[in-house]
Amino acid sequence: MDDAAQSPTPDLAELHWTRRPRLKQPVVLTAFRGWNDAGDAATEAAKHLARHWRTKPFAELDPENYFDFTVARPLVHFDDEGQRRLTWPTNRLSAGRVPGTSTDVVILEGVEPHFRWGSFCRHVLGMAQHLRARLVVTLGALLADVPHTRPVAIYGSTDDTQLAERLQLRRSSYEGPTGIVGVLGVACREAGVPTASLWASVPAYAAGNPSPKATLALTEQVAGLLGTDIETADLHHQTLVYEQEVDDLVNSDDDAQTYVAELEKAFDNAPDVGPEDPERLVQEVEKFLRDQS
Repeated sequence: MDDAAQSPTPDLAELHWTRRPRLKQPVVLTAFRGWNDAGDAATEAAKHLARHWRTKPFAELDPENYFDFTVARPLVHFDDEGQRRLTWPTNRLSAGRVPGTSTDVVILEGVEPHFRWGSFCRHVLGMAQHLRARLVVTLGALLADVPHTRPVAIYGSTDDTQLAERLQLRRSSYEGPTGIVGVLGVACREAGVPTASLWASVPAYAAGNPSPKATLALTEQVAGLLGTDIETADLHHQTLVYEQEVDDLVNSDDDAQTYVAELEKAFDNAPDVGPEDPERLVQEVEKFLRDQS
């Protein structure tokens, strides 16, 4: 599956390789902790996919060049021998084969960098080109005015007209502030690498809780995009627990009950809002991104 680690090319100088995977035009999936990861949905989806597809780590980006460690502090912990170890914020790459398909996949899961976004994207793009990736898919999640009692709406977009038609995605028309997901998408487009973005909606009133429900929706959407199924029994169970916990939270406050009931009514009266035609979610994405300024 891989060759021994070799000296990286100049475009990949800030990648620390442990091995060189031999892949056939893989799909690259990316997810970053930060403001574009509401409810931890995107990064947890990436972790779930990596775990169930049994991808193996092969490289990581040097955190020294991209993070303010007074903001994203390293964590100290004890190893199995009782020795103190440090875990630094970083972005790790793993690779493998999607079971039941002929598709290879690379998963980049990490943290939105604080510095040098252009350099960061050039190195990610350099990795994708070096491995001859045929598609880069960015995953994100946002806080929106949606009820936790309804299906999670997924917004899929791309700047590639042919890709939009083939995958039934919308061509992005967003203008305004963006995060590393948007910067990476533009870098891919300018380099001629097809790219798409998938966003899940998370109820704004449950912002403090991880959202396995949104994680489940993103996981299933990616699996469908790659033409496969994936085991999600654990996420379904976590979703039931999540919905009960948010139910309890809402039911303890009369104003919250009224607010959620209004969201449910608005959702039910707008049949075009959902994974098939998420026009309102598009507007929510754009509003959310602009608010970050």
